[in-house]
Amino acid sequence: MDILFLKPIETKKYNAFQPLEGKHLLLRKIITAPRGNQSDGAAEFVLAGFPNLNSTGAEVFSLFLFIYLLTLTGNMLIVGVVGSDHRLQTPMYFFLANLSCLEILITSVIIPKMLSNFLSRRHTISFAACITQFYFYFFLGASEFLLLAVMSVDRYLAICRPLHYPLLMNGAVCFRVALACWMGGLLPVLGPTVAVALLPFCRQGAVVQHFFCDSGPLLHLACTNTTRLEEADFVLAFLVIVSSLSVTAASYGHIVLAVLRIPSASGRQKAFSTCTSHLMVVTLFYGSAIFLYVRPSQSGSVDTNWSVTVVTTFVTPLLNPFIYALRNNQVKEALKEMFGKVVTKLLQQSFLGDSLRKKTVR
Repeated sequence: MDILFLKPIETKKYNAFQPLEGKHLLLRKIITAPRGNQSDGAAEFVLAGFPNLNSTGAEVFSLFLFIYLLTLTGNMLIVGVVGSDHRLQTPMYFFLANLSCLEILITSVIIPKMLSNFLSRRHTISFAACITQFYFYFFLGASEFLLLAVMSVDRYLAICRPLHYPLLMNGAVCFRVALACWMGGLLPVLGPTVAVALLPFCRQGAVVQHFFCDSGPLLHLACTNTTRLEEADFVLAFLVIVSSLSVTAASYGHIVLAVLRIPSASGRQKAFSTCTSHLMVVTLFYGSAIFLYVRPSQSGSVDTNWSVTVVTTFVTPLLNPFIYALRNNQVKEALKEMFGKVVTKLLQQSFLGDSLRKKTVR
């Protein structure tokens, strides 16, 4: 409702009040004018995406869509088969199912928006959506680092402490540890996210030099000194990534020493084959994350962030189901049985449907 400023009219004929429209409009302009470079003025950002691949947009879109669907399929199969087969109700497969859930979520936070930008002329993202994407990406990423460390400790206990393993990793312990991994990513990232959301951004529609709202490119757009925030991000990333990496490296180190003590050459070769594939994925994941986030200044690395992020966003989520589970004979047998049951049910339903239709026709 408009506020009218009234002034008495000094005439002999009228003793009334008249609105001063000129002053009213001028004051409205002053009130509604933007006050400085506040973040609430940045209603949306523009995602730069892959600037060097604009000429091959359709091909890149098809490739990324195929990778995304393959990643979803592989990880959903792991979750489904672990939940449905009682033989896979063990700590190792329980943690693998949690890892697959994280991979499904972290890819779904980034890739659908990126794919839609390939099909759209406007590569915009709202401020609220950008901050939400920022939060869930780092929350899920931190949880995955913690879970990888837990998985390495689980393998260490199973191989090096087999007699104590059933007692140490029972169902209640596994549930609490998995919950701690999820909460360990959920809570620490909340503070930096709020701090980024409160930053003043200089221009409406500023270009984020990335295909999603990453930390470095967003800090690069802030029109204030972000040194303290970058230092806080560095400390948090160091604590999460380097601590989980240390636990993972120590666990696999003990596993390798235990494998070397296996008397048979075939047993050592099989164990080393499994450990090598696991270490390859872990090295890719940790190496790219350390390059991106474990350094004091992030805003100066906006030109190279996107190429390294492809590894954590596309490569490792795609490889994890095949490396950790789908090469396993137990998982293969469980998948065959699950598919067999699904096909049998479909055939039975189809047969019953045909029979009912024939009876109704008669």
